[in-house]
Amino acid sequence: MTPGPLRVAAAQAESVSGDVDANVATAVRVVGSAAQNGAQLVVLPELFLTGYDPDGWGVDQATAVTVDDPRLEPLSEAAGEWSVVVVVGAEVRRAPDRHTLSLLVFDTTGEVSAPYDKQHMFDAERGFFTPGDHGATITLDGWRIGLGICYDGCFPEHAAAAAGDGAMAYVCPSAYYVGSEHRRDLYYAARALDNGIYVVYSGLAGKCGGYAFNGGSAVYDPEGRPVDRVGDEVPAIAYADLDAVEVRRVQEMNPIGRDRLAGLGDRHRQALTG
Repeated sequence: MTPGPLRVAAAQAESVSGDVDANVATAVRVVGSAAQNGAQLVVLPELFLTGYDPDGWGVDQATAVTVDDPRLEPLSEAAGEWSVVVVVGAEVRRAPDRHTLSLLVFDTTGEVSAPYDKQHMFDAERGFFTPGDHGATITLDGWRIGLGICYDGCFPEHAAAAAGDGAMAYVCPSAYYVGSEHRRDLYYAARALDNGIYVVYSGLAGKCGGYAFNGGSAVYDPEGRPVDRVGDEVPAIAYADLDAVEVRRVQEMNPIGRDRLAGLGDRHRQALTG
């Protein structure tokens, strides 16, 4: 059965380095605003609850959370009160010596899970976080939604794996430094076009520690066009109503998923020597 429309919100705000309580409070305000505008799914940026600040990682164990962390209760209550699903980035403590760069998912009852850990580590992240070893999807009102985090979305195979698993949308909370706007706007539009699916991109904005981020939160349609996109202001929210019929239409017109080869041969051959 084809699911009905799904209203999504790609939100951005400023995150305070290392201050989980302050960032949860900001998330609660953003979720309330998005819910009042009809959002059923609210997406916040990469490491939003922890702060994307490489200089602060590993300094204080309290910056990491677990799914039963009492500091998350206000956000759980907001998700339940508004009956929305919230996806937000955080540092998760899986074991005393194993932390992951993860997505927390708050369901419409406020229950918290951490179903996805970032697989592609970028730069300084490699020294602090354990990479994930599998992809993940969530299902909301009949919509299968693939999960990615920032650098994951730079690799076409990541969103393609989600689409191959039946996802009609791909959610990718991120944190792009000021100056990388061109790459940001290309990557996630391309992932939508590659697979004929929606991409929901939530970008960190403003200052966090000593770093500045460029926002640009957006929702891209299955042909890679921005349905809505915001600039670098904080807070800000991009909205879209996802349409499963449009996904099917684009995938039938441009069947890349069907025609994608499983492999390109065992080696690349040199065809010309100059």
